[in-house]
Amino acid sequence: MRRPTAGVVLTVTTALVFTGTTVPVNATIDPFSRYAEQELTWGPCAFTPQPGALPAECALVTVPRDWAAPDAGRDLVVSVSRVAASGEHLGSLLINPGGPGGQGTSLPGALAAVQPALHERYALIGMDPRGTGQEGGTAPETCEVPVDRLSPRTDLDARDRSADSITEHLRQPRAVAEACQSEALAPFLTTWQTAHDMELIRILLGESTLDYLGYSYGTWLGAKYASLFPESAGKLVLDSSTDFQGRLQAAFEAWPPINQRLFEETFLPWMTRQFPAEVSTTVEEAAANWERGRRFFATAGTSPDDYDTIFTGMGSPLRWALGALVFLVGVAGADGETSAQVPADPDLAALLDERSRARFGVPLAGLTPSAAVRALADDPADYQLVPATRYAVACGDQPTRSVAWYRRLSDRQGPAYPMYGWLYGLSEPCAFWSDKPRQELPELPAEVTGRVLVVQGELDPQTGYEQARAAVRAAPGVSMVSVDDSPFHGQYAFEGNPCVDGMVNVFLLRNSRPGNVTCPGVPLPSETEVHPVPGPVRAAAATAVSVTAPLPELRAALQAMISDVNASGRHR
Repeated sequence: MRRPTAGVVLTVTTALVFTGTTVPVNATIDPFSRYAEQELTWGPCAFTPQPGALPAECALVTVPRDWAAPDAGRDLVVSVSRVAASGEHLGSLLINPGGPGGQGTSLPGALAAVQPALHERYALIGMDPRGTGQEGGTAPETCEVPVDRLSPRTDLDARDRSADSITEHLRQPRAVAEACQSEALAPFLTTWQTAHDMELIRILLGESTLDYLGYSYGTWLGAKYASLFPESAGKLVLDSSTDFQGRLQAAFEAWPPINQRLFEETFLPWMTRQFPAEVSTTVEEAAANWERGRRFFATAGTSPDDYDTIFTGMGSPLRWALGALVFLVGVAGADGETSAQVPADPDLAALLDERSRARFGVPLAGLTPSAAVRALADDPADYQLVPATRYAVACGDQPTRSVAWYRRLSDRQGPAYPMYGWLYGLSEPCAFWSDKPRQELPELPAEVTGRVLVVQGELDPQTGYEQARAAVRAAPGVSMVSVDDSPFHGQYAFEGNPCVDGMVNVFLLRNSRPGNVTCPGVPLPSETEVHPVPGPVRAAAATAVSVTAPLPELRAALQAMISDVNASGRHR
């Protein structure tokens, strides 16, 4: 079992003064010494696996509340899972779905099923990070936001720039920030703390290095783990990447431009190809009909803000299906019709039917405008529960911007990206976050960059291509696989793209990392060819690919999960 090297031993400074612990100035301690002797006791998992996933086993890991002061405060428990290698053990691959705050213990069994070559050589390890509870068991930490602190209005529209509208919009982010900062555990739900949990897991697994696969926010977590523990980090695959060399919050601030791009250049053209009779055959007329649907929902009691957010963060086919349903129902309502048409394509009809049942509680054939309006109505509960880890990490990892800064951002982004640009800057809880970060997160050191592969979709609406490209440019030695024309979030293992899967598997299994290359995207739902659009990817892609991957239902469920856990705040 490999012990932490001197490079990961903490130096105790004034950070411990508030605990009342007396420590000599500049003394060093091994923060892992109290926890490294525990044994992992593997047993049944609390979650129910996805259909088609392989069985996993789970264990609980005891970690300190605060790795900066391991002897102060109560301990926490983190859940981990494992699917052992089916063949000769190459190493352990820790998988994180992102979030912040996504539970990941169900991922190893699913990934083992869809990537059997990976399963043959790797022990696949999942983790429910601190603050997220135990998947299928203990509930995640939540912040209780009193509803009376929120705006009572159900007609909020961020396009309304009146003083009253802006005041009402700011009530929610202020209440969320205050509720989450009041949670006693919030200061210890950070990337710095979770990275130390990961290092303890590596020690308990008996691995000299820990390989890693992270999606979305999981790219930030993986990069910061490698930055804090460079000798312990093995090969890292960072899929749908943040700018891990810059600011985490910048990934959320980029939502207005990347979602406007997706909506105008990919989603609306797809709607005109799939539903020409309902939304029109031209993008311009489809956009006008989308506005008509927006006005219909507003008159029926669904706020324009809520309507807009349906069409942001559409990082999976299931989220596209929800957007299509709301669009179609809105146009039908505006036309005075009682229901939307069922598409002739049976695969597309099945996709929309599944979404209609899951989101609106009725089959597609029975989805009426009034049913959609009822399902989108505000929750009348006394408290609104929001995920504590999501905001504790996003707002607590680094210094935040001010309320005035976000207000100016709204004023700048609104005219250019009207679908979400007006709203984002008025709805960010980090603007009201007053606590300062307790630890600094370093950038990726040069000694690690040669072991990092970034994978990024060109039109990803949740972590924009420009974020990933900025990280790669700021970390010489990192290589990047770009996926041309892809609008989805989470590329490896879920899209069924043989180019992407091949690149990643050769890197992980054969230690042969590609350079900066471009893979072709796969067709959109119900289509058989890719429709190229202008975008930031300039290099030519390889020959177009066809998707014949097994377990399509499991892959779709995994991709939807990755997109959902990485939705931005109100989009979950």
